[in-house]
Amino acid sequence: MSLIVKHPYNVEAVSRAFDLLEAFHAPGETLRLRDLVARTGLNKATAFRLLQTLEQRGIIERCGTREYRSRVRFLKRGRYRFGYAALSFASLFAREMTQSLEQAAAKENVELLVLDNKYSAATALRNVDVFISQKVDLAIDFQIDESIAPTISSKFHEAGIPFIALGTPHPGATYYGIDNYHAGLCGGRYLGEWARKNIDEPVEEILLLDLSRIGALPRSRLAGVLQGIQEVLPTASTARVTRLEGDGLYGPSLEAVRKYLRVTPSWITLIGAINDPSAVGALRAFEEAGRAKRCAVLGHDASPAARAELRRPNSRLIGSVAFFAEKYGSAVLYLALDMIEGRPVPPAVFAKHHLITRDNVNRYYPNDTLLSPSDIETQLLQWPSRGRRA
Repeated sequence: MSLIVKHPYNVEAVSRAFDLLEAFHAPGETLRLRDLVARTGLNKATAFRLLQTLEQRGIIERCGTREYRSRVRFLKRGRYRFGYAALSFASLFAREMTQSLEQAAAKENVELLVLDNKYSAATALRNVDVFISQKVDLAIDFQIDESIAPTISSKFHEAGIPFIALGTPHPGATYYGIDNYHAGLCGGRYLGEWARKNIDEPVEEILLLDLSRIGALPRSRLAGVLQGIQEVLPTASTARVTRLEGDGLYGPSLEAVRKYLRVTPSWITLIGAINDPSAVGALRAFEEAGRAKRCAVLGHDASPAARAELRRPNSRLIGSVAFFAEKYGSAVLYLALDMIEGRPVPPAVFAKHHLITRDNVNRYYPNDTLLSPSDIETQLLQWPSRGRRA
C-alpha cells in the first residue's frame, strides 16, 4: 500500500482506489483479484468492492471472468537507479536473468547499473562498494557465498540502501529465489520413481553433489532430493548416503566423482546434484568408468547442457528441475519497485520451478534446436574453476 501523509481532508476510499490503480505496473497488464490484494495489502472484500466501482465507471476493465486491466495511464515515475550484480556472466542462467531484468528496467524507465560478481566473493564485495559509491537507490545482488552475506548486509545497511538477495539469503535483505527444499523434493520423487520402474536391482547408494559455501537454505534442495527418493522408494532408506564437494562446477564435480569411483564397488547409485554442471560432471565420470547403466542422475536449473543430455538416447540424466531464469527479470524489478515505493513486500518471494524430463523438454524448450552442440558444451565448460573464486 502507498505511504500517504495524514491530512484532515484525505478520503480513505479514494486513496485505496489509487492503490489499486498503481498496482498495475505496466500498460496492458492483467491481474487477478488475489494479485491485487497481494500488491496493495487491501483485504479481499475491500479490493473487490473497489474493483466493481472502478469497473462501473470505466476506469478498470474486466478481461475474461477473473482478470482486470487498468485503463488509466499514469505519468512516468521519476527515474530510479538500481544496481544489479550478476552471479557470473559465464553462466547462461545469469545471462538470461540479466537480459530479462534489463528489459523490465527499460520498460519501467529504471536505470540499471550492471556488474559481474564473477562467481567470486572478493569481486562481490568490491561490487557492493561500487554500488554504494554510485549511490544507487536499491541493489539487487546475486552471489552465493554465505560467509560474506553478513558483510554485504552491513555495508548496504550502513549506506541506507535497500537490497534484494538472489540465490542465497542475506540478513535483512528481501530474498528472491528458489524454494530449494520443495524443488529438490520434486526432483527426488521423480528420481526414486524412475529407479523403481527402470532398475531391477536395489539401490545401494545415494550420491549427493554439494556446493557447501552457499549455506544451509540453498543446500536444502539436496535434503529434498534425499527425502523425495526415500518417500517413493522405501528400500532406498537403507542405501548409503555420500556427499561429495563439486563446488557447483563441472570440472571439480567430474574429478571428485572420478576419485570416488576408483575406491568404491560398482553399486546401483542414484545421484542428486546441486545444479546441472555438477550433474553432468558426475554422469561423465560414471560413463568413463563404464558404470553409466548403474546410475541415474538428477540436476537442477534445466540448463541447455542438461536439456541436450536429456535428448541424448539412453542418457542416465533423467531429469532437471527448471527455475526459468528468463522470467526472473520482471518479477524482481517489480519487487524492487514495491520496496522503494513503500508498498508491503514479504521477506521472501519464491520463483516457480518445474521438473523437466525427456518427455516434456521439447514442449518447454522448443527453440533449443537453434543452439549448436559446440555452443552448449562450451557454455558448460566456461564456468570458472575453483581457483578463480577469490
